[in-house]
Amino acid sequence: MTQTSEDSVLLRLEHLGIVPVIVLDDVVHATDLADALESGGLPVAEVTLRTDAGLQTIRRLCDRGDMLVGAGTVLNAEQVDLVVEAGVSFVVSPGLSIEVVERCLHHNVAVIPGIATATELQAAVAAGLSHVKFFPAGKLGGRSMIETLAEPFPDVRFMPSGGVNAANVSDFLASPSIFAAGGSWMATKALIASQQFDEIARLAREASSLVRVASR
Repeated sequence: MTQTSEDSVLLRLEHLGIVPVIVLDDVVHATDLADALESGGLPVAEVTLRTDAGLQTIRRLCDRGDMLVGAGTVLNAEQVDLVVEAGVSFVVSPGLSIEVVERCLHHNVAVIPGIATATELQAAVAAGLSHVKFFPAGKLGGRSMIETLAEPFPDVRFMPSGGVNAANVSDFLASPSIFAAGGSWMATKALIASQQFDEIARLAREASSLVRVASR
């Protein structure tokens, strides 16, 4: 089977293990943030569209050419078009929108929609997907719930997000059903706003080391 660009992106996400989920209020911090994540061994970011600075930040990070950049909180096909034009490699949504999935597939961009139930997971599989986000993981049973959902869908891989932190990420990543985990603890809005980029780099480095421990 020929590997597609979407497959390549998903493999890179699995290799990195942790995907920093970024909510940025001011694009002026984008470059320093990217430098901090990269120096910490996590050259990847899921930049959400929750703020007005989201799309600008995506463009700036994609223009660097040294990071794997995704768009988060993508809710409709129009937003898919915008983030694809900006250069993203993957798209993440909080829930399962077939409209979003189909537009991503049209653009040959990896898509990781959120699911919370077996019904949504079955719909994602019917749409041809093998990778989904489990959200909000912390409130929906965490790793044990993911592994329960995986039993009837053994070919699906999950990315927990929401409630993932430094204390539990290693446990999540130890599950063969989980290919990566999304979290914001290493680059919170408060850390970014106060320009604590050295601390972000340290936390990213710590997170990256947790991936290596989990993969042993």
